[in-house]
Amino acid sequence: MSTQGYEDELWSERDYVADLYERLDAERERVRAGHRSALLGTGGTLLERDDEVRALAREAKRLDVADNGLCFGRLDTLSGDIAYIGRLGIFDEDRDYEPLLLDWRAPAARPFYVATGANPENMRRRRQFHTRGRRIVDFTDEVFGRPGDGERGDAALLAAVNAPRGPGMRDIVATIQAEQDAIIRLDHPGVLVIEGGPGTGKTVVALHRVAYLLYTQRERMERHGVLVVGPNPSFLNHIGRVLPSLGESDVVFVTTGDLVPGLHVTAEDSPEVTRLKGSLTMLDVLKAAVTDRQRLPEEPVQIALADTTVRIDAPIAEWAQEEARASGLPHNEARKVFIDIVTYVLTERALGKIGRGWLTRADGVEWERMRKDLLKELSVDETFNDTIDALWPVLTPGSLLGSLYASPERLRAAGADASLFRSQGDAWTVADVPLLDELVDLLGRDEAAERAAKLAAEQERSVEERFAAAAISQLTGRADSMDDEDHLYASDLINAGELAERFVERDTRDLVERASADRDWTYRHVVVDEAQELSEMDWRVLMRRCPGRSFTVVGDLAQRRSAAGARTWAHMLEPYVADRWVYRSLSVNYRTPAEIMAIAAAVLAEFAPTVQPPESVRANGFRPWARRVAADELPDAIGEFVRDEAGREGTSVVIGPPGVPGTVPASETKGLEFDAVLVVEPERILADGPRGAAELYVALTRATQRLGVLHLGPLPTALAGLDQS
Repeated sequence: MSTQGYEDELWSERDYVADLYERLDAERERVRAGHRSALLGTGGTLLERDDEVRALAREAKRLDVADNGLCFGRLDTLSGDIAYIGRLGIFDEDRDYEPLLLDWRAPAARPFYVATGANPENMRRRRQFHTRGRRIVDFTDEVFGRPGDGERGDAALLAAVNAPRGPGMRDIVATIQAEQDAIIRLDHPGVLVIEGGPGTGKTVVALHRVAYLLYTQRERMERHGVLVVGPNPSFLNHIGRVLPSLGESDVVFVTTGDLVPGLHVTAEDSPEVTRLKGSLTMLDVLKAAVTDRQRLPEEPVQIALADTTVRIDAPIAEWAQEEARASGLPHNEARKVFIDIVTYVLTERALGKIGRGWLTRADGVEWERMRKDLLKELSVDETFNDTIDALWPVLTPGSLLGSLYASPERLRAAGADASLFRSQGDAWTVADVPLLDELVDLLGRDEAAERAAKLAAEQERSVEERFAAAAISQLTGRADSMDDEDHLYASDLINAGELAERFVERDTRDLVERASADRDWTYRHVVVDEAQELSEMDWRVLMRRCPGRSFTVVGDLAQRRSAAGARTWAHMLEPYVADRWVYRSLSVNYRTPAEIMAIAAAVLAEFAPTVQPPESVRANGFRPWARRVAADELPDAIGEFVRDEAGREGTSVVIGPPGVPGTVPASETKGLEFDAVLVVEPERILADGPRGAAELYVALTRATQRLGVLHLGPLPTALAGLDQS
């Protein structure tokens, strides 16, 4: 294409994209107007109006994210047809909804990502736009089927991976590669495991897969949302903008320490305690701990009633205990069975004692009246209620687990390892969260508390209806004093119940807020990142959150650091989805330059010799270096690195073993990427055994451009390939 021809094409493309933005703005204004109208509307029920408001708010968010890079490509077919590709679909309403812009997830857009010179998918040309805000800066073309034509898709990819890193992960919607696209569009209803080494893009592929599923299955998924589980808050902040940038906002982001609403736990146990708590053997421990709280009286308890005295002894309590356990109900719900049996026996004994006198001649009606009186007496008797609470207490997950940890005797009774003891039982760690969640189901609900809450709500509603009735009556009275015989009564327009509904506090929370606060919320799809770190007990929590078993699981077994984590995917998944999980791998490293990956691969070979490292897509000419310093020189050496990087565009990080000032542990950088990385004291990181080697592997593979190492002792053998300075 001549220079003039290129300029003409560029201006033509700019005009086309400008028209797309005009249509986007018009649609956005229409949705916003509808949203404002719905907020003020009076038609339909409150629930219907709230649904409409939420739907329009979601649509407004979806349209808002398209301002930057709305249209990023174009496909020309062999037959001469043209299709523009972008973040969302735009259609011409005046021409039978002819597509003016194809959503990148649409089937017709797939050739944009998979067409090659060898397999052009009936395409003649792929054009990629480079944009800044709403303006096309330039474009590059890849013409298929002509020897010598440049692979412009690769050029666009290299431009993206070489660009300086910002504060968060970017979407790859404009540069998805064929290997990645096949995984994103995979039609599998169960669990998909995506495994790949550092820099292979497995996380961003999983997030684009979520966007694709929401596009193709929106009706099924939208009302329940998607759960994304990551290793730490820094990682979630890093990836949190990807899905919103693709127009999807109904996504809940949590760590495993956030899986129980109301808890945010970050503290960790020792590796051995983590392994114990993560094992399925804890199920038996928890069940035994619950059973241990279901007691028998050591001595009979006397209950003084108005006309006689009865007692609760071991045989009565044992019978009630057996019946309650046999009911199969959770502990708190089985308490009613326990109480029913005890009260039945006590009332029968009391009636038997009273019946030795005149009541033996009483009729059945009188007998039942006496029984009801006895039940009423028992229900308010302090000794009776205290005894029931001691023999079959109402338990909460926190009170049960906390008291278990704080008592060596209770740990022994539950068959738990003595290493679980801690003086402050409720000093929760991340490994406690799945145990607390498990106890929610083992204990069940406190029905007495729920009845009290329901009664309070009914009383509040009654007060509101009385207030509404009084208001209507006052308005009607005013109307009666009017001379006009054709006046309209307030009660003709609305009744007290309808008016009271207007005073009910509306739940205006969006899906993310409601799902985050509801332990029983179920999701249509769950993404688990760094999944190799999750324990068997963690997986039980997640399976409860997604009964449909629709998961995208992302991980790298070679990077596992948790003693409770996965050694094989089959071990974790097959108990739940024996024949409904598939495995896909990513083999190309888009993040780490070949110079750095060669060093990291040497570390990988020492602790996981059978694992093949991913192949870097590029070399960048920067040789990673190492420098030995004295202990008193280390702070200045770190400061020098920080100052040098502060003058460059992009991001940087200093990674070191715990306790070294100015550094962060490798575990806190998992899934993140930086332009420059300084690794401090690798010999100390490695000293932590296989876990330490995995930590060092993670640290070395965070860099996208430059890597340096500072060491105090001899440089580990695996790092011999570093340039010494």
